[in-house]
Amino acid sequence: MSDKELVKIAFSAMEKAYAPYSGYTVGAALLTANNTVYTGCNVENAAYGPTNCAERTAFFKAISEGERAFQKIAVVGGKNCNVTEMFMPCGVCRQVMAEFCDGDFEIIVAKSEDDFKTFTLKELLPFGFSKNNVKD
Repeated sequence: MSDKELVKIAFSAMEKAYAPYSGYTVGAALLTANNTVYTGCNVENAAYGPTNCAERTAFFKAISEGERAFQKIAVVGGKNCNVTEMFMPCGVCRQVMAEFCDGDFEIIVAKSEDDFKTFTLKELLPFGFSKNNVKD
């Protein structure tokens, strides 16, 4: 699947976001090693702590279906589905990615279907903590 196709799916996922408090809607499209796509949107909560990001929603859906190998994720976001800049994954989402992905995992952030950039997890989380840091 092309990056552009994955970005398009992330834009569709963003439209399903539940963001009545911040108004920031985020969508994600996660591509597995076997070319299955899992989508996610952010789901806010009045207490804020239980809020879940789009990236984690996509990962948790995939993990709950038995997936463990991932190629890349596309992430888009903006105020009320109006994307004006590239929306980067938060630190918690980067940490979840580090649990299931190697440093070369690709993270695509986009302003539009034609304007996007790709980073590796290692670039966005250069000194991350992972299962490699936990030794018996």
